[in-house]
Amino acid sequence: MNPLASLTIPLGDNVPPFVFDTPVYLVLAVALPLVVWWLRRQRAAQRESRLARYADAAALARLVRGTDTGDGRRTVRLVAAALLIGLALAGPRWGLSRGPMSSRGIDMAIAIDASLSMMAPDDKPNRLERVKQEVRRLRAMSQADRVALIAFAGRSYILTPLTADDGALELFLENLDPSVVGQAGSSIAKAIRQGTELLLASDGSADRALVIMTDGESFDAAEDVEVAAREAGGKGVSLVTVGFGTTKGSTIPVRDGSVVKPKVDDDGNVVVTRYAPALLEKAATAAGGTFIPAESSDKATRIRGALRSLRTARRQVDTREDHVPRVAWFLLPALLLLGYDTWRLVRRSRAEAADTGHASRLGAATVPRAASSLALLVLVLVPSSFVACAGEPDPAALFKEGRVAEAIAAYRSLIAKGDTTSRTVYNLGTAVLGADSLKEAAGLLEAVRRNSDGDVRARARFNAGLAALKMGRTPDFPEADQQLAAARAAYRAYLIERPDYADAKWNYELALQKQPPQRGGGGGGGGGGGNKQNNDQKEQPQSEGGLDQRQADALLNSAAREEKDVQGRKQRQGRVPPGGKDW
Repeated sequence: MNPLASLTIPLGDNVPPFVFDTPVYLVLAVALPLVVWWLRRQRAAQRESRLARYADAAALARLVRGTDTGDGRRTVRLVAAALLIGLALAGPRWGLSRGPMSSRGIDMAIAIDASLSMMAPDDKPNRLERVKQEVRRLRAMSQADRVALIAFAGRSYILTPLTADDGALELFLENLDPSVVGQAGSSIAKAIRQGTELLLASDGSADRALVIMTDGESFDAAEDVEVAAREAGGKGVSLVTVGFGTTKGSTIPVRDGSVVKPKVDDDGNVVVTRYAPALLEKAATAAGGTFIPAESSDKATRIRGALRSLRTARRQVDTREDHVPRVAWFLLPALLLLGYDTWRLVRRSRAEAADTGHASRLGAATVPRAASSLALLVLVLVPSSFVACAGEPDPAALFKEGRVAEAIAAYRSLIAKGDTTSRTVYNLGTAVLGADSLKEAAGLLEAVRRNSDGDVRARARFNAGLAALKMGRTPDFPEADQQLAAARAAYRAYLIERPDYADAKWNYELALQKQPPQRGGGGGGGGGGGNKQNNDQKEQPQSEGGLDQRQADALLNSAAREEKDVQGRKQRQGRVPPGGKDW
């Protein structure tokens, strides 16, 4: 098989946030070393002044052992110890700490209306963003619940299965917008049916709940919605319908190039979308559930109240502490420096006393003085040293070392604690691609492509195409043709932006082939060294069927026209959904 040109490289390092419990104490990290240095200077000056009373400098040089080097080193040790103690007192923290906790929860599917009407700004900033805020608050109140996310418009899609993984839920929630759901319109009945099927297919002893969050503007017949709700209630699913928007309504902003303008219907009239509570209330009544109107404040708390009577199951959940105390990293070296300094001081004092015949008296005076200061420091500061000191691994370094599984776990850990930036999600998708979890990688990378720009978007598009290409070229893969088409689309778009990138041209050429080439096979004069040949192919794909610059330019022009035609067909096909309205 011809080699695939790969760009599975994480985008830089992910550095955990670094904070201090009491940042004001950072002043001590500066003040303490300065004070220690000043005291040492004062002591040295006083010593020189006292010795000058007994003899001149020439005589002192012959009579007194030189101590400049030893005193200088001791000053460095004490200043370093003071600096470390100042940093320790500020309470440095970084990294992620986890701990299991036993709690009880239910199984809950949350169906979110992602139709175009949810972009209406009558519920600030818009209806969909308000839904996301309530979902996050609801999730924060129910850590032990297993939650599934469903997005629906003209049809519904399962975004996540039932899971307690906050990172996965947040990832899909953050990237949810009307473009995720392919068919326009709004069908609450389909969302209820799919949510019910998902909940009934799950194992577990906990009760099941389905939460529908929508503006109620469904283009289903009201009877269909009521029938679906009644079936859900009859199967033991508790239904909660939650409204968003205003009855006064609002226009729907849509972007046309760089211009944002109100949406219009087929007749050229400006569309006004309105919150429709009647249908939501009927659905909740039919299922024996709860209706929470859009006017209600604190919707997440009301949802929890409506589900409080459901039977729960005991589960182990992770509690997370974003910043782990690292006091010991600074305090223990300080103690070692002070201990070493005390040992040196006692040893030198005894040696000097032995030279003058006063070992017992001077040694006895020095040991308690040095030991008492060290004991005081230990009694005050050691209790704070018994804290976790394990650092978080660097996921980018793990990936480069070939420890892909550990890198994936580290990236998931970053996302779980709230780092859902495009760069981090791209890095996770890239690591997952490196582990050959191709479907998951394609989903993550495609989400990054839709929600980022610049180099991150370009890399995400390349690697998403690579994932699709690998799936399409896998023998007997059930969706090979669709995946090859997705790879072609990804590399067409990539090459339109970056037409000189040889790896993308090579992969696009591979995606154009309907079947993977066979291994081995007969003659032909290729000659000369397999490894060099492969490298040459990657840098300049001129093997059988290769592209020169003229062919590449023609291919790109054709690709651009084909992409435009495809998008036009998709828009014409999806313009009028069942019911005649596409919002």
